[in-house]
Amino acid sequence: MRRDYFEVECSGVDESNDRPVIAITYDGPTGLLTERLSAADGTLDASELDVAYRQTAEGDETAGVLSIANRITGDFVLETNVESATIESLVGAAGDGDGTSYQIRLTDGDGKSTIYDKEILLVYDESGSLCRGESLIPGGVEL
Repeated sequence: MRRDYFEVECSGVDESNDRPVIAITYDGPTGLLTERLSAADGTLDASELDVAYRQTAEGDETAGVLSIANRITGDFVLETNVESATIESLVGAAGDGDGTSYQIRLTDGDGKSTIYDKEILLVYDESGSLCRGESLIPGGVEL
């Protein structure tokens, strides 16, 4: 699935009362995103999805790739280019307060949205090393 099939926006990063949301809108071939979110017993739920952000080494410190993968199979559900500032603001907002929570809202080509409540977002540098201080990792979670 091509990265340019997706548009990414974040909300709730400036308001202290709102939980931050990564809104991902898909405009690629019909049914492809739905197929990747499907499991044998229905649709993948939040606990079956891993979210990560990988900074790119193209000399542009503002670039990176947001990926969502099926935790069970390891298959990518999607990858899309996202500016680092967007992820930094999301991590900052989600890490404020009592916990580390945010939502992902995936909207398919038919306009159907699915919302996933998430707590973990792992950020990696361009060499693949985990950036713990830039990631969302709830207390008590060992990696």
